[in-house]
Amino acid sequence: MIIRDATRKDASDMTELLNRIIMLGGSTAHQRPFDADRMYRHYIASPESISCQVADQSGVVIGFQSLTWPSPADGVMKSGWAIIATFVSNQATGKGVGKHMFAATKEAAGATDVATIDATIRADNDSGLRYYSRLGFIDYDRLKDIPLRDGTVVDRIRKRFDL
Repeated sequence: MIIRDATRKDASDMTELLNRIIMLGGSTAHQRPFDADRMYRHYIASPESISCQVADQSGVVIGFQSLTWPSPADGVMKSGWAIIATFVSNQATGKGVGKHMFAATKEAAGATDVATIDATIRADNDSGLRYYSRLGFIDYDRLKDIPLRDGTVVDRIRKRFDL
């Protein structure tokens, strides 16, 4: 497995991976499928992007992780805070993919003014909550009764990692 910066050529594989996760439900706030152009604009080439790493196994993207500066849609955050999002193929979970991507993400964060990384996870996403806790993220807030696009209401747990 190779961890590397995402490129435009990865957008299709990343789209397929995330759309499978969306289809299964229960672990991401995304509910509307992506196409490759939206994936590229949202994760790879966003103006707020600090880094977007992919886990490449034999030429196939099995995971990706983005780190971005907050946008106005994220609400007010303190200076030096960044937002992380992690997605790993169901066939690759539990194999250290996320841990290896986070090492690269921390390195990218260290090359900027990032002081704290925010991970906001659905409260019903047990595997996501465990993943970030294992990396050293700590709970700092809970957003209550956040509606998803389909009307489902879930809490979100906010975790932080201080560099």
